[in-house]
Amino acid sequence: MRDRTGSASSGGPPKYPPYAEHGPTIDRSATAEARSNPQSHPQLVWPRVRHAIREPLAEFMGTFILIMFGDGVVAQVTLSNGEAGDYQSISWGWGLGVMLGVYCSGISGAHLNPAVTFANCVFRKFPWKKFPAYMLAQILGAMAAAFVVYGNYKSAITEFEGGPNIRTVPGYSENATAGIFCTYPQPFMTTTGQFFSEFVASTLLMFLIYALKDDGNLGAGNLTPLGLFFIIFGIGACFGWETGYAINLARDFGPRLTSYILGYGTNVFRAGNWYFWVPCVSPFLGCTFGGFLYDLLLFTGESPVNTPYLGLWRLWPGWRGWEWEKELGKDRMTKDVEA
Repeated sequence: MRDRTGSASSGGPPKYPPYAEHGPTIDRSATAEARSNPQSHPQLVWPRVRHAIREPLAEFMGTFILIMFGDGVVAQVTLSNGEAGDYQSISWGWGLGVMLGVYCSGISGAHLNPAVTFANCVFRKFPWKKFPAYMLAQILGAMAAAFVVYGNYKSAITEFEGGPNIRTVPGYSENATAGIFCTYPQPFMTTTGQFFSEFVASTLLMFLIYALKDDGNLGAGNLTPLGLFFIIFGIGACFGWETGYAINLARDFGPRLTSYILGYGTNVFRAGNWYFWVPCVSPFLGCTFGGFLYDLLLFTGESPVNTPYLGLWRLWPGWRGWEWEKELGKDRMTKDVEA
């Protein structure tokens, strides 16, 4: 008999060589590198593709999870006529969707919202070149989830609407189901009121996101996803009734396109006096303003707001702020060398 090292032993059952990665002489640094580097397996195409689009994929899946839970709870409450939940159930469902979506997309920063990505580009030096890919991934993820929710509840939608070829939009029918997928304002809301409602909710969203992520204040650390749950729940419970608190272009426009494709017609865009553009524009302004407020009032870290002229000097190369930026860059390089 031979033992694990290949030497003879006096007796007992045969001992076979262990797997290489568990052996005493394995180079574990090389193993870890091989696992993280797709080029170590050039014959495998998917790992290389996945590595190249890893962050957009994370945004796609995170937004997919968000809409699955969000549209899913709206469908259940609507189609059951309130027997399987109420308005607060919707707030819980959207909060859970955001929290779980964030857990799924941590590698990309878990934006799940083009307006959040935009604000991070403005205030947190997130690369602008990534913005289009993030936004596209978020919209496609929301669309895909809306298709799945529709497939899951198709029979119930048909029963609720009154027929397989009947698909209606709020404001055009009492049994409308288009509101399952995207937001529609209350009939008494003016366009200005719609815009302001989304602006306020989006401002709160971005201000509180930066508060959760600011270790120089209190910060939430590993509890950030839970904090986001309470943010979304609070916005929905306190500011959601008038417009449905889209606060997210991808969350609203993606499923709206899906509902149009599924046969709800052009009324998905016409409803609410062409309301569809409000959730596409207002969240960008609201999130940008919320980020600006946080950095202006509370944030002490690196931000354009904490530079000369509140960062506006970046728009005019001739301003003295550019000289300040050069000096700041030199100081950083000096500190890096000394470190």
